Amino acid sequence: MKAVKHIDDDITTIQRMPAAAVQGDWQEGVEESGLRYRSGPVARSGTAAFTLIVKEGANAGATLAVDEGSCDVFVGAGPACALRIDDPLVSRRHVGFEVSGGQLRLRDAGSTNGTYVNGTRTVEALLSGCETIRIGATVLSVERSTRTVEVSTETSFGAFVGSSIAVRRLYPLCAKVAASNVPLVIEGETGTGKEALAEAIHEMGNRANKPFAVFDCTAVPPSLLEGALFGHERGAYTGADSARAGIFEEANGGTLLIDEIGDLDLGLQSRLLRAIQKQEVRRIGGSKWIHVDVRVIAATRRDLDAEVAAGRFRDDLFFRLAVARLLLPPLRERPEDVELLARHFWSLHTDDPHFPEEVLGRLRSYAWPGNVRELSNTMARLAAFGELATGDGGELFMRRSSSSIPPTGDFIDRVVSRGLTLTAARDLVVGEFERRYVQFLDSAHGNERARMSASGVTDRYLRTLRGRARNGS
Repeated sequence: MKAVKHIDDDITTIQRMPAAAVQGDWQEGVEESGLRYRSGPVARSGTAAFTLIVKEGANAGATLAVDEGSCDVFVGAGPACALRIDDPLVSRRHVGFEVSGGQLRLRDAGSTNGTYVNGTRTVEALLSGCETIRIGATVLSVERSTRTVEVSTETSFGAFVGSSIAVRRLYPLCAKVAASNVPLVIEGETGTGKEALAEAIHEMGNRANKPFAVFDCTAVPPSLLEGALFGHERGAYTGADSARAGIFEEANGGTLLIDEIGDLDLGLQSRLLRAIQKQEVRRIGGSKWIHVDVRVIAATRRDLDAEVAAGRFRDDLFFRLAVARLLLPPLRERPEDVELLARHFWSLHTDDPHFPEEVLGRLRSYAWPGNVRELSNTMARLAAFGELATGDGGELFMRRSSSSIPPTGDFIDRVVSRGLTLTAARDLVVGEFERRYVQFLDSAHGNERARMSASGVTDRYLRTLRGRARNGS
């Protein structure tokens, strides 16, 4: 049976969702270690696309395709750029591109010598095609086209669920990623299901029967990060009463998900780079290198391109990790997935086969600021509270957005009116308060230390609250 290891078992992501972009070079029907991967039947769909062509300069003739739904791609002199330019006047990360609303969005990435569109210096612009771009001594032209992409007819990839076009576009790409052992970066807002997607890719790959280990960079105090990653020998520092393997050794043979890698200290980034490049680690206080066989997947809510440009993330580590990239859009951008996911989570949280159809309108109209995680928590609460969670009071949702239904009643009055004993009624009120409070902390603060400071409670008690909120008790 596959082992699943969390460096902090109280910090998990159970939902699954996403959409759209992989960088890398694979062929159809990738084969590895005797396994063949297929994403199921596929259809074809047209998508807006642009091609950048180098017309003048040392790299004349080079091209870069930018498709709708892909991660931002960068042009510059640095090794992590999708189109690398050999021009001393071009910055390492000079200008970025993405397709937005059928147009090509250009953003200068803080370059030294500027970006010029049709002769005018430009910081940001929407391009339609036929424009000329100059960076340094290099000239590029923009050509518009419609590219055909694969769209799976399946509504899931392993345990990963979704039926929107954006998600179904992702499945053929996920199959190709799963068939390889290349490093992968998964990007997306908090709650979009990055961990769930990573585990689905692991389970569909040739390491499925090996460990799937999760390391959350925000869940471990900075002083303990190095030991948690690489382990330590007995006596390496005060309190190290025995030797301990790090998460790399625990993931040996399998997959290691490094969650919120954008929060990792710069000093540790260099050690992580060596571990990934050389597939070897050395424990704190140790004298020998230990070989490991680990497929690394990194996840982050941060814009790593911006972090690299700001000097907060090593570009050589980014280059090593971003062999493949998947971008998970927020749930608000794929509302057609809400009903499917709601029914999916209902089946996970209760044995009752009768889905509460009356809540669908409210679920569809809500903006889901907490993404798929919030939808999962909502369905768990609905399964636990029944009609109490579906009244006009709006307590179906744990937090508000501009599209949520404003409250017209009182939650405590509803609990009291059920005729429960004092203890039972109090437990319901306290339990709901704890769930809402934990949800607020998670949305308002980016790491566990900040959440602990804001709540004024110990990390142990905060983990207990989170566990109760997750289990609906």
